Amino acid sequence: MPEVLSGGGRTGLSSPRQAAGGDADGGVANFAVQVSALARREGWWERPAFHTPERSWAHGEVHTLAASAASVLAEHGVRPGDRVLIAMGDGIAWVTAFLAAARLGAIAIPANPDLTPHDHAYLAGDCDARLVVNEDRLTSRFTGHAVLTGDHLMRLTQDAPAAPAAPVTGDTPLYAQYTSGTTGVPKAALHRHADPARYQRAAGEGVVGVRPDDVTLSVSKLFFAYGLGNALVFPLFSGSSAVLLPHRPAPAQIAEIVSRHGVTLLYGVPSCYANLVAECPPEAFSTVRLAVSAGESLSTALGARARELLNAPLLDQLGSTEVGHAFCSNTAWRDEPGTIGRPLPGYEVVLRDKNGALVTLGQGEIWVRGASVMIGYLGRPDQTGRALRGGWLRTGDLAEYVDGGALKHCGRSDDMEMVGGITVSPLEIERVLAEHPAVAEVAVAVISDERHVRRLRAYVVPSSAEVDGARLESELIAMARRRLAPYKVPRSVELRSSLPRTPTGKLRRFAVREGKW
Repeated sequence: MPEVLSGGGRTGLSSPRQAAGGDADGGVANFAVQVSALARREGWWERPAFHTPERSWAHGEVHTLAASAASVLAEHGVRPGDRVLIAMGDGIAWVTAFLAAARLGAIAIPANPDLTPHDHAYLAGDCDARLVVNEDRLTSRFTGHAVLTGDHLMRLTQDAPAAPAAPVTGDTPLYAQYTSGTTGVPKAALHRHADPARYQRAAGEGVVGVRPDDVTLSVSKLFFAYGLGNALVFPLFSGSSAVLLPHRPAPAQIAEIVSRHGVTLLYGVPSCYANLVAECPPEAFSTVRLAVSAGESLSTALGARARELLNAPLLDQLGSTEVGHAFCSNTAWRDEPGTIGRPLPGYEVVLRDKNGALVTLGQGEIWVRGASVMIGYLGRPDQTGRALRGGWLRTGDLAEYVDGGALKHCGRSDDMEMVGGITVSPLEIERVLAEHPAVAEVAVAVISDERHVRRLRAYVVPSSAEVDGARLESELIAMARRRLAPYKVPRSVELRSSLPRTPTGKLRRFAVREGKW
C-alpha cells in the first residue's frame, strides 16, 4: 500500500464555487461576505436556505438578518477577535448569531445548549467569552459574562442597520469548536475564515455532490463539527437548504420530517441509523438520495440494514473537529462498504505506529494533513504541540489498509482494552456481534468480576423487547468463538435498554468500562 494516501478524483466542483473559497472572490475573505456574495451571484438569493418550525428562510433573508445582527453584537461590545459563545438549539437565531460574529471578525464559539450549568460556566470562562448568545432558560448560568438571548437578538435586528464587514484574511480565526470530550476536558479547535470553503469542496461537493435542489436533515447539531458543515456550511455554499430543529428528534420525528420536507440528504451517526432501522417504515424515506454516517464506526451489518431501509447509499466517513469536517470518506461515485473510503481532495493521510514510523501493513494511527486542519487549540499551546507535528494532525484514530487502498477504521487508540496482557480492540468484537439480527447496538469492555479478574463483557441493546436474553447470550458467545481468537470472546452478555453516549452520539467508553449508566 502507498505510504501516503492523497485525495483525488471527482469533486463535482464548478468554477463559481471554487472562486467562493478565497481571495478570487473580489479579494473578499470574510466568510459571511463570501456566502452572501455567492448567493447573489449564483441566483440563490430568493431560494430557501433553512426550514425551521416557524417557517422557511431564504438565503438573502438570512444574509440580510446577519448583517443587521452584526450591528447589534457591536452595540453589545463585540469587536474583531472577541469570542461570542452561542448556546442555543438549532434555529434561525443560531445561524444569525454565527454569521453576525463572522461579519464582525469576532470568533464564534458553538456550545451544546444541553450541557450542565457547571459545563456551560466552564466553556464561557475557558474561551473568555465577550458575549454569550443563549436561550432564555440558560441566562442565569453565565453570571460574570455579558449575555443576549437569541430572541432578543432577533427583535433588535429588525431595526438595526447593516454593519460593515470587518477586513480579514483567509487565515483570520472564524470559530472555535469544542471537541466532544470523550477522553478528557473539551478543547476548542480554532478554525479560519478560509476553512469552511475548503471542507465544503472536499466533503460537500466531493462526497455527496450537494446541489441547489437538495434538502438536508442533519440529526447531528450545529454545535458539532459534523452538523455545522452539513446544515450550515454546505447549504450556504451550494444554494441548497437544511431543516433546523431545536431539539434532537426521535426516530418517528425524523421519518415525519424527511417525508414532509422531501429531504434528499440525511446525515446521522450510527446509533441514529440503528434507531431508524428498529422503528421506522421504509416508505418514509422515499425522497432520500444519499445518507452519510460519521461520528463513530459504522458496522457492516448496520450499514446493510440501513441501506435496505433507506433504499439509498449510506456513505461512511471519518472526520474530526480539528479538521473541520470529513477528510476521509466514501463518495456518491465510489462507495466501499465496510471502509471509511479514501482521503478526500485536499487531504493527505498516513498511518504511523506509536513511535511515529510509517505503517503499510496492519494497524496504525491516522495522521492527516490538509488546508483546513485547525490553527490549534484555543489557549492550549502544549496540547496543540502534541496534536500537530510538522503540519500533520495526530487524530488518535486507528485504521488499516484494505485491498484496493481504502481504509478500514479500527477504533481509537484510547479505546483499546487489555485482556490477560494482550491488547484487544472492542470495535473488532462489536462488529462481529452486531451482525446478529437481534442486536441493535453493542459495546464491549473489560469488567472486573467478583474475583477481580478482568474479563470481556458485551452490553447489548436488543432489536426487540421480546428477545430471549439467555438464548441471545448463548448465540452471541458462540458466534464470537467461531469468528474470533479465544481471548477476544466475551465471557458474558448483558442486555441494556440503551448505551451511554455523548450529546453528539459517540459512545462513552469510560462509562461502558464502569458498567454504570
